[in-house]
Amino acid sequence: MYPSPFEYHRASSVDDALALLAKYPDDSKLIAGGHSLLPVMKLRFAQPAHLIDIRRVQELAGVREADGAVIIGAATTHAAVASALGTRVPMLAEAAGRIGDAQVRNMGTIGGSLAHADPAADLPAVVLALGATLRAVGRRGARTIPADQFFTGMFTSALAPDELLVEVRVPLPPARTGGAYEKYADPASGYAVVGVAAVVTLGDDGSVRQTRVGLTGLATHATRLAAVEQALTGKAATPELIEAAAARAADELELREVSDAAYKANLAAVYTRRALSRAVERARSG
Repeated sequence: MYPSPFEYHRASSVDDALALLAKYPDDSKLIAGGHSLLPVMKLRFAQPAHLIDIRRVQELAGVREADGAVIIGAATTHAAVASALGTRVPMLAEAAGRIGDAQVRNMGTIGGSLAHADPAADLPAVVLALGATLRAVGRRGARTIPADQFFTGMFTSALAPDELLVEVRVPLPPARTGGAYEKYADPASGYAVVGVAAVVTLGDDGSVRQTRVGLTGLATHATRLAAVEQALTGKAATPELIEAAAARAADELELREVSDAAYKANLAAVYTRRALSRAVERARSG
């Protein structure tokens, strides 16, 4: 199918993009790589009358370090994230490097993926586990949104209609921290049937000092697995403990589709165990 007719606008700066959003407040969409928006436009699930292209806004691209964090411009491609963060934030690089195919990774952007808030996208679970914050700018000024508060429902986020996501801030992990992302991908689309991101920090005695676990694919939006985190924190990270904690992955999880609930709960447990096991291994060797 073809998308509905629309008028194309190319923004030259963040201010220009915000002005265009204000000019067309009810029927405009931002686009960077387009790999999240264009498919739904072709299916006519989205029919914006105005498309605002921010891909060439230079201030939105790039990766830098400041104040103990990695700051990623929203228009930075998945391929660039994978290349730049291999040693600094390995889990994010790993997840970005597994998104779609080479074309998707070279065109799709981190900001586009997060703002689209697809319930089966990889990066929402990853930024939840990493404790990232997202900076948005609107006509009323800028604000910082914790990842925990960003994903609010299926294809919905905390972004206001007149706001633009400009950067993602990921705190650099402390010593003895490991992270891993594990997913069972749909063989046709590459999206996560289930994806689990885990970050584990170990204390000097080998016990789990802190852990954050994010899940994507099964629920209406990416979510933290609080029961899993609570089951691990303060205890020795033995295989038996990891197994028992992972078994709680589906606790309080609101499934998108309730069919095959037992199968999906088992998927959540299996991939949570895999992500936690690899995160702990990396924390021990780090």
